[in-house]
Amino acid sequence: MAKIFCPHRLSIVQRGSRLDARHHAAQAGGISLHYMDYGVPVHIAAGEVGDIFLVEIPLGDASEVMFGKHCLVADRNTAVVLSPNEPIELRRSAGSPQLIVRMERDMVESHLSRVLNRNPHRPLRFSVAMDLTSPGGRTWLTLVNLLRGEMENDGAILGEPLALAHFQNLLLTHLLLSQPNTHSDALHGRELPPPPSTVRRALEIIEARAGEPLTVTELAAEVHVSVRVLQEGFRRHLGLSPTEQLRQVRLERARRCLSEADPATTTVTSVAVRWGFLHLGRFAVEYRKQFGESPSATLRGGCADGSAWPVMPTSGRTGGSTPR
Repeated sequence: MAKIFCPHRLSIVQRGSRLDARHHAAQAGGISLHYMDYGVPVHIAAGEVGDIFLVEIPLGDASEVMFGKHCLVADRNTAVVLSPNEPIELRRSAGSPQLIVRMERDMVESHLSRVLNRNPHRPLRFSVAMDLTSPGGRTWLTLVNLLRGEMENDGAILGEPLALAHFQNLLLTHLLLSQPNTHSDALHGRELPPPPSTVRRALEIIEARAGEPLTVTELAAEVHVSVRVLQEGFRRHLGLSPTEQLRQVRLERARRCLSEADPATTTVTSVAVRWGFLHLGRFAVEYRKQFGESPSATLRGGCADGSAWPVMPTSGRTGGSTPR
C-alpha cells in the first residue's frame, strides 16, 4: 500500500483483532481503481500524500478523516478528495471498504492547463469533502462506476486508446468542474478582469516579441491569467483583442521595414512574410486600411515630400485608451 499510495503507519485499533485485508486494483491510462478493505478497525497515519490525487469513495460504514485541524466523517454520501502534499490521518471501522480512484499528478495538472488554456500559476488543491448526493457528485460517481464496470468486464473502452483517452478526459474535466478547488473561479469564468498593469505587461511582451510566433495562449501564460480574462482586459482597456493588437504592431513593423528598404533588393512579399502575413491579399487590404496606401507605395518611396512617416497609434480602435 505504501508503494501504491504513500508511506504510512497502520495500527490495528482493537487488541487481539486479526487483520483481514483485501486489495484489488486495475489500471486504465493514468487512472487506477483500487478496492481496499482491512477487515478490522484500523488507524492509518499516512503523513503526506505523494504526487497523486486520490478520491476515496466509502462503500460501507463511515470513516474519520483528519486533515490539518479539521475532521471529516466520510460515508456513502461523502467521499474524500486528497491532493498532493496534503497531510492525512484515517480511522476506519471494521466494515468500511473503500473504492479509491488514484490519478497521477502530472496527468491531472496537464489536463487543467488544457482546460484553462494556460499554465496555472498556483498549485491545484481540491476541497476534501465531495458531496456524492449533489448533481456534480452523482455524475462523477456514475462515471467512476462506468469505468469500474469496464475494468471488471474487460469492456471495449479499455481496448480502444482513443475511446479511453476521451473517457479519461471526461472524468478529469468533470472532477475539475464539479469539485471545488483552487482554480474553480477560472474554470467557471468567475475570474476578475485583469488590472491595467497586467494589460500593460502584455503590451510590453507584444512589443518585444512581435517578430516571434507569439500566440495568445503563450501571452496569457506569461502574465498569469486565462486567455478569456486577457481578452476581456484588452477589450476593456484598449477596445480591441490581443490578436488585433499584435497584428497592428506587426503591420507597423512591416511598414517601417518597407519605408527603410531598397526597392531594388526588397519585395513586399519578403517583408510581409517576415512579419507573419502569409496571405498577401489580406495583408495589402489591412495595410491600406491602417496607413492609407498600399505596401508597394511605401516601398517605392514613402511620403511624397520626403518627410518622415508620422508615428501611428497602437492603442487600438477609436475609443480605446492606454491603461494607466
